[in-house]
Amino acid sequence: MVATRQVRFAGASIAFALMAWAASGRAQSRTPFGIPTEDRPNPAADSPAVAGSRAQGWQAQGRSEVVARHGMVATSDPLAAQAGLDILRQGGNAVDAAVAAGAVLDVTSQNDTGIGGDLFALVYVAKEKKLYALNSAGWSPAGWTPGFFTGTLKAKAVPNSGVNAATVPGAVSGYDALLARFGTMGFAQTFERAAQLADDGWGLTERRHADLLGALNGLRADGDSKATFLDGDRAPALYSIIRNPGLATALRAIQRGGREAFYKGDIATAIVRKVRAGGGVMTADDLATFRSEWTEPISTNYHGFDVFELPPPGQGFAALEMLNILEVCVPKLGMNLAALGPSNPMYWHLLVEAKKLAYADLLARNADPLFTSIPVQQLISKDYAATLCRRIDPERAAAPGVVGGTDGGTIYLTTADRWGNMVSLIHSVFSVYGSRATVAPYGFVLHNRGSAFSLDPAHPNVVAPRKRPFHSIIAGFVMKGGAPLMTFGNMGGSVQPETHAQHMVNLIDHGMNVQMTTDAARFTHNQNRNVLSLEHNLFNLVGAALKAKGHEVRPVDGGAVGGYQGILFTRDPRLPEPAFDPTSTRPINGTYRGGSDHRKDGQAVGW
Repeated sequence: MVATRQVRFAGASIAFALMAWAASGRAQSRTPFGIPTEDRPNPAADSPAVAGSRAQGWQAQGRSEVVARHGMVATSDPLAAQAGLDILRQGGNAVDAAVAAGAVLDVTSQNDTGIGGDLFALVYVAKEKKLYALNSAGWSPAGWTPGFFTGTLKAKAVPNSGVNAATVPGAVSGYDALLARFGTMGFAQTFERAAQLADDGWGLTERRHADLLGALNGLRADGDSKATFLDGDRAPALYSIIRNPGLATALRAIQRGGREAFYKGDIATAIVRKVRAGGGVMTADDLATFRSEWTEPISTNYHGFDVFELPPPGQGFAALEMLNILEVCVPKLGMNLAALGPSNPMYWHLLVEAKKLAYADLLARNADPLFTSIPVQQLISKDYAATLCRRIDPERAAAPGVVGGTDGGTIYLTTADRWGNMVSLIHSVFSVYGSRATVAPYGFVLHNRGSAFSLDPAHPNVVAPRKRPFHSIIAGFVMKGGAPLMTFGNMGGSVQPETHAQHMVNLIDHGMNVQMTTDAARFTHNQNRNVLSLEHNLFNLVGAALKAKGHEVRPVDGGAVGGYQGILFTRDPRLPEPAFDPTSTRPINGTYRGGSDHRKDGQAVGW
């Protein structure tokens, strides 16, 4: 819920007093301390100041890496990062910390994620020396057929909003699967901080305030969303206190009853009631019979490092295919990415052309592997990459062979503990505020993942009962010689494979550290419109040259390229392997180094 009347009145009184102070001549700014006013709701947005520079290292690096030995958490929200760190300090492992951090994001970041969303994870279990993959993408209702949409709903596509955009939410089942298999704590401990925040309230930050403003019409259209997220008919003020007691009630129920409280209890009843009231066909059985799936990661070797991704229905294989194309084809063209460097227009041209080829296969082939055969191993092979090299013209931009793509947002988080366990986790409601349909009285939005389905009967991603749609969210992991090296991910819908590849090139080919890779400018290419977007400084550097090669280029701000988090493990060979006794307080046999994207609100934290 939005802030109480007393809190809003207090904030208005402070702002009024500061405006009066400014008018009296004792302050020259009309918004001292950056406190918003009615006419300047985001005072910092138009500041003429320029950024300062670092005293050491790469001057454009926004912050130092975080270095720690007992454990680390990196998320897109400081409150979530701290919640995960608290769990590590209490003796929990990386899985426990990931669930705690994710649950807090489910409270503070429903613009991106929530318990009405889906979840995927890569989990490295140090004791077993093995990497596991978890797919917790919810399936479609049993009543979802192409005819339901084209006939009953008279739709030409699966809707992008409303209850008929929502498949079964997979996130809570994913949390349960993680805790049951690899955790040391349960929902009672890992959900506690999230439940407290939902009750006590938290402050509305700039990015989330902007997302609220952008989603206003959609939230107003759903009475439950309006009551949960808005202040009357308006977005709550920047920096105001937000509360969500209904969500707190849901989280407390899951603390007591586990996954069954969500998929079979009162919450499930409320979900079905909401969907049915909006003309949907989700049933209690659709929820009660859903289960997460443990599967196998997929990987390729890029210049000596094994890069792992999640398999379909996620789009991870496109990142691996793009890396293979770069490794195999760039030398065939007589060039080297490291030698070209990121100030050379040819460098960016080659990355973009490799992206177009990888995404063409992604958009043509990706779907639920339980319903269709996807030749993943062929698509991520070096031999297949070699067959694509002739399609890259160093002097001219190509039109994409297959168009398509999905927008959307998400959260990515990563954790590591003193025993060497590492988690790479991605979690989302897809579009900003998902379907914009809120489940009352529990204060959470349903995602709109169903909108990624096709209604083309010839497409492998065509909608069908109990099927999982094409999924944009992926998590990454890097190993060297069978040993864990790095977790990484980049939130943002269709940008994820292309940004995963960009980070690997930055880290492996250019030797950037885990913070530098995210502070460096990135591109994103829209496969539908064949438009290349470059962050402003990059556009100023190479935009004209890329336009001359035939790219349609535009400058964009950082919101277009998503947000990254990463943790690197550096082993010290002089130190013994971790003691897997859960009571051990000995730090990891090396160091963790963490980075977090300045484009979002988060941080990497360690102890």
